[in-house]
Amino acid sequence: MDSKEIKTLDGVQYARMIRAGTANLRAHAKDINDLNVFPIPDGDTGDNMLMTIVGGADAVGSGSESLSDTVRKNADGMLLSARGNSGVILSQFFEGIAAGFEGVESAGSADIVKALRCGVERAYSAVLVPTEGTMLTVMRSATESLDDNGEKDPEALLDNFIEEAKRTLEKTPDMLPVLKKAGVVDSGGAGLIYIMEGMLKGLRGEEIEEYSSDTSSGEQAIDVNLFTEDSVLEFGYCTELLLRLQRIKTDIATFDEKIITDFLSSVGDSVVCVRNGTVVKIHVHTMTPHKVLEFCQQFGEFLKLKIENMSLQHNNTDLPTEDKDEILPHKEIGTVVTCAGSGIRELFEGIGADVVVDGGQSMNPSTEDFLAAFRRVNADTVFVFPNNSNIILTARQAAAMYKDADVRVIESRTVGDGYAALSMLDSYSTDPDDIEASLKDGMEGVITAEISKSVRDTQETKNGDYIGFVGKDILASCPDRLEAACKTVDCLDFCDREICLIIHGAAADADEAKMIAAYIARKYPSKEVYIINGKQEIYDYILILE
Repeated sequence: MDSKEIKTLDGVQYARMIRAGTANLRAHAKDINDLNVFPIPDGDTGDNMLMTIVGGADAVGSGSESLSDTVRKNADGMLLSARGNSGVILSQFFEGIAAGFEGVESAGSADIVKALRCGVERAYSAVLVPTEGTMLTVMRSATESLDDNGEKDPEALLDNFIEEAKRTLEKTPDMLPVLKKAGVVDSGGAGLIYIMEGMLKGLRGEEIEEYSSDTSSGEQAIDVNLFTEDSVLEFGYCTELLLRLQRIKTDIATFDEKIITDFLSSVGDSVVCVRNGTVVKIHVHTMTPHKVLEFCQQFGEFLKLKIENMSLQHNNTDLPTEDKDEILPHKEIGTVVTCAGSGIRELFEGIGADVVVDGGQSMNPSTEDFLAAFRRVNADTVFVFPNNSNIILTARQAAAMYKDADVRVIESRTVGDGYAALSMLDSYSTDPDDIEASLKDGMEGVITAEISKSVRDTQETKNGDYIGFVGKDILASCPDRLEAACKTVDCLDFCDREICLIIHGAAADADEAKMIAAYIARKYPSKEVYIINGKQEIYDYILILE
C-alpha cells in the first residue's frame, strides 16, 4: 500500500491498525513488565495492557467500512477485558476515541485529532486524582502537540503523536520522583507508545507479526485422556460466547436480553447473560451447546466462542471443581472480594464473603470477571473489596457498567484492609449507607506489612534480598527471610492494636512462621497472634495488625 495515498481512515484500516498495535505490544510486553517501579516480582503492566487490547482486537475482527462501527466494537471489547489501572486507563482512552468518531464513516486529519482529544478527556475522567508523569501525561502531551501541526494525512499525524509521546516519556522521571528513584520511565506510557507504533505500521501496510489472541496467560492444559471413548457425558459443556447484536436481525433499541436468559435456563444452568451496548456476554452449562448457538444467532453474530467438556475438568483433580458461575440465592446485601491464594480465599469466605474473584498482584481480574461476580452474587446492593490498589479502577469501571444492582466499591488496597472491613459487616443491617460507612471505618488504623524478595538492586535493597514493606515504604532488607520479617516487625506500630495475623505464602515455611509468631509474642506479650496458611504467591508473608 502506498501510504502517501492515505488521506482518510476507514473501519477496515482501523481494525488492521488495532491488530498491528496488539502484535507490537505483545512483542514488548515483558519489557514493559520490567519497568516495574517497586523491586518485587509483581510487574504486570505489560500483561494488563495486552489482555485489555486483545479484547478489543478480538471484538473488532477485520473491521467494516464504517469507522464508527469498528471503533465502537473495539472500545466495547477493551472495556470488558480491561485489567489493572493501566488497562482501565487504556480502555477509557479508546472509549473516548470511539465517542469522538461517533457517526463518522471515514476520518480525515481533523476528525482524528478530535477523537484523540476525546480519548484523553475520557482517560483523565476515569481517575479521581490524575497523576502527572504517567500514561495520562504521555497521551495528553502527544495529543496537544497535534493541535497546530498542519498535517493533512493520518500517517503524518500518528507519526507526530509518537514522536511527542517519546519525548514526554523520557521526561516522566522528572515529573514523578518514584520513577526517578527506581531509574525507570513510566511503564504505561511506554506501552501506549508500543501500541501506537504498531498501529502506524498497520496503517502503512508494513509487514508485522501475525496477530494472535493468545495472551500467554498460562492456562492449564487439560488431559484429553480423562474422557475416553467409553466415557459418558455427565456434566455437559461449559459454553461461553460474545454475541454482537445485528440490526438486520433484531431491533437493538428494544432488545431485551431476558429472552436469551429465559432460553438458556430452559436448556442448562449456571446462566450468566450480561449486556454492554450491542455486545452480550453469555455463559451456560448445557448438554446441548448447539441449541445455544442456534438460538443466539437469531439476534446477531459471534465475536468469540468457547465450549469445554466439563467432565475433563471434574476428572482432573488438579483443576478447581468449584462452580464459580452458579447464581446464588437472592439477598439484600452481597459481598465480592478479590484475593490470591486458596488459604486467603478460605479466610474471606469464613468471615462472610459471598463471591471471591481470583486475583491480586500480577494477576489482576478483568472488568468482565467483576461483572460475572456481580451477576452471581445476586444481591440488591453489592459491596466490592478489591484488596489491591491496582484493581480499584477495574472494580469501579465494572460497578459503573452493572445496572442490576447498587454496586459500591470499598477501596481496600491490601488484604488487611479488606479483612478488617469485611469483619465489620453487620449482617442484620439493611441500610447500604450505614453499612458502607461502617466498612470504611473498619479499615481505619489497619497496618498491612508484606515480605517478598527483591528482583533488582536499588538504593535501599539488593537483588535477591528479602524486603519488608508497608505500601511502598521499605522497612527492612536482608538476605535472610526470617531476619527480614523480624526487622519488619520491629518497625511496626503495635500500639492500640490487639491482633496480628501472620499469613504465610506458598514459598514460606510453616515452622518459620511460628518463629515469627514467637518473636512477636516475646516482644508484645499482650497481643494475640494467629498463623494462617494463605498459599499466596509473591508475598512470603503478609502481616496484618488491627
